Amino acid sequence: MIANPGALAPQLREMRHGDVPRVGALEREAYEFPWSPGIFRDCLLAGYVSLVMEYRGEVVGYAIMSVAAGEAHLLNLCIALAHRRRGYGRQLLGIVLERAAEAGADQIHLEVRPSNDAAIALYLANGFERIGVRRRYYRASAGSEDAVLLARPVDRHRRRR
Repeated sequence: MIANPGALAPQLREMRHGDVPRVGALEREAYEFPWSPGIFRDCLLAGYVSLVMEYRGEVVGYAIMSVAAGEAHLLNLCIALAHRRRGYGRQLLGIVLERAAEAGADQIHLEVRPSNDAAIALYLANGFERIGVRRRYYRASAGSEDAVLLARPVDRHRRRR
């Protein structure tokens, strides 16, 4: 739920190359082992679904998703630390699921650190199920960390008409 219903709602738009510095800053703020700006640029060049969420002109979140062969892969979804617990992550995930449906995906999957309790709770509350573990998937201070693999069917009724 958005903290102040009378305030302006966050706006979603396609990510542009000019957003990469701010998105990279959010990534570095949120993660010990962040994506580099080059990874974000590569995602844009590859044509991945790349979205930013703005609130009062400031980029406060982003999501990156690839879609191929009927499957969507949520590669990254992040909300700025100062803007968490306002429902923005849930809203951004909802748009990602709509985009997956529009692209013809039957299923969406993602990896998440087992230590990221808030993200796991968000995904489970939105119909994702644990389907496995990827061993030593993430870099970590102690070498590596496993990833929890989550997936859910894409609701084709989400497609915009």
